[in-house]
Amino acid sequence: MTSPVDTKLIESLTFISDQFNRYLSVIIFIFGVVGNILNCLVLYQKTLRYNTCAAYFLLSSFIDLISILSGLPTRILAGWHFDPTSTINFICKFRAFMVFSTRTASIWLITLATIDRWLLSSMNVNYRRMSALKNVKKGMSFCLILAVLSYIHVFYCYTANILNGPLPCYAKTVTCRLATDLIYIFLSIIIPLSLMITFGLMTISNVHRVRDRAPHMINLLNRHRPTIRKHMRTRIIDRRLLRMLLMQVSILVLCCIPQAIEKLYITFNFFRSGSELRDVITTFLYNFTVLLAFIQNAVPFYIYTLAGGTIFRTVLTSLIRKVNHNVSVIFC
Repeated sequence: MTSPVDTKLIESLTFISDQFNRYLSVIIFIFGVVGNILNCLVLYQKTLRYNTCAAYFLLSSFIDLISILSGLPTRILAGWHFDPTSTINFICKFRAFMVFSTRTASIWLITLATIDRWLLSSMNVNYRRMSALKNVKKGMSFCLILAVLSYIHVFYCYTANILNGPLPCYAKTVTCRLATDLIYIFLSIIIPLSLMITFGLMTISNVHRVRDRAPHMINLLNRHRPTIRKHMRTRIIDRRLLRMLLMQVSILVLCCIPQAIEKLYITFNFFRSGSELRDVITTFLYNFTVLLAFIQNAVPFYIYTLAGGTIFRTVLTSLIRKVNHNVSVIFC
């Protein structure tokens, strides 16, 4: 029997969970949609379009936009207890597949961007040549195929009207839950984040080596000033992109790992165990980690604006002026 104190705590957690879904989801949705649209527009500009790292950022922003549009509206509706994924199988399966696959593709694109920064910062000319747009296209194809194949089983595993899960739309068997959890944890979090951290540290090491060669670069500048000036501008853009990348990796670590831990906990500690308070706490934490994971889909634009220096902000300002000029021409 539930004590009065437990009953009050259950009611409070249920209320807070509903408020998160109703209002925090809306905030993440608005900032995420606006930010990712602006990202796509800015990164598509000529100044950045042909940079390999920016190309990865561009597709990642587009996929983040799809993830937010496919995943957050149902979270908002869940706050008002009107979530179609709770009762309609196809919507449940499609939403789960889209959220998992787009998040995986986005994370792997950032991983490849990290590897690309390492290649470009290498002292080995052969490695630098591998940082090319043709290889970027291959990398993008790899990410999309990997994401689709990794979660195609969701159409079988996920179903609506689940009673023994944190959400009504959840994997129907322990085997399905374990398979989804392990794929998500290893393929979408541990492996890509390990690669990001490894190649990020290697890139920083390469950057320090390049700085040690600065006196040599100054001598070259005196002899080949026009060529070196262009080269230095390219390197400034690359450094800004590296800073943006490292900050985004940090956000990925903070936002994605809690959900992975919570999913594993639910799989190995069966839901509906007899303790109503424990189940409510588990549901509350799961809902919170789901929204936390969506934050990493929503914040790239704001990361790029803060960490991208004058490079990103200059392109953004130029884009705003261009749009403002076109609007003025139309209405004048």
